[in-house]
Amino acid sequence: MNLRALLWLLLCAGLHVGTARADTNCTASAPTVLDFGTITNGAATPADTTLAIRVSCSTGALSLLATTSIRMCLSLGTGSAGTTLTPFRRMTVGGVAPVGTGDSLNYQLYTNAARSVVWGSTAAGTPGPVVLDLSYSVPLTTGTGAVTATVYARIPANQVLSAGTFSSSFSTTAVTLQYAYNEVLALSAPTPISCTTPAGAGGATGNKTFTGQFPFTVQARVLPTCTAYTTTDMDFGSVAGAVAGNIDRTSTIGLTCINRTAYSVGLDNGSHASGSSRRMRHATSTSSFIGYELYRDSGRTLRWGNTLNVDTVPGTGTGSAQTLTVYGRALPTGTTLPSQGTYSDVVTVSITY
Repeated sequence: MNLRALLWLLLCAGLHVGTARADTNCTASAPTVLDFGTITNGAATPADTTLAIRVSCSTGALSLLATTSIRMCLSLGTGSAGTTLTPFRRMTVGGVAPVGTGDSLNYQLYTNAARSVVWGSTAAGTPGPVVLDLSYSVPLTTGTGAVTATVYARIPANQVLSAGTFSSSFSTTAVTLQYAYNEVLALSAPTPISCTTPAGAGGATGNKTFTGQFPFTVQARVLPTCTAYTTTDMDFGSVAGAVAGNIDRTSTIGLTCINRTAYSVGLDNGSHASGSSRRMRHATSTSSFIGYELYRDSGRTLRWGNTLNVDTVPGTGTGSAQTLTVYGRALPTGTTLPSQGTYSDVVTVSITY
């Protein structure tokens, strides 16, 4: 073989373009939690947060001029607590889809910062997954590339919520990475037509599907909350002369707590107590008192005090107004004739939740 022929063969070898024989592998990862933080019941504005999914790919050495092009789909399903992608995904306390309607927290995952395009999956068709393209060179050593996709999450405003930690987990088929790749020994590798283009079609060397690639949990906390407090006065009426026997009256305490809010209501001993004995004091004669007591039951055997979990009244919010009855008793004064006039006391109500 002469020198010219040898040179022609080398040039032909250098210009040959063909399909590579190396393998391309991609993996996806994400933070384990997409956390909205604390959400207020009935909030007037949406709550937003984000999560970044990073996909890294590598291709074994092919030749000095090799390139790899990849088209990949990142699919997000409904999550463990929901059954539909639209109009909203949902979280629940416990992170599983409840039997029946149950109470839940609506949220959504989007592909764009304007939060107008829902992030779906290849299985759903519409809304679809996020499609990413990646190209990189592959020299004599391994070639690598990476791309990041941002999940834009939102909890819509004006939701009537329950107290608790809400969540929904994304794992197995809910987080799927699909990609088709094209490896070329020279020049630029055309990008496959789709994420599932089979080998030998549409410019693809091969395709792969991986489930459970980037598991994460969406969560938000709704704090127990009580509002809209109301009370009514307890009026023992008028008595001529000494208080000869018990005088029983009632008053009410009203409150509204969001669903599942555990609360406890306590009453202090008032402004004029002697030790733990409640007393009403004369309006002008500061040394004149009439004893009385407040109870949790209509039989007036359970004193209503202010020691948590001992003599307070517990309850659980329903999201609607609730009313508690205070059972009062003015105590006899015996043969002592109290000063004529008006007697009163101020009792402070404590609500713990």
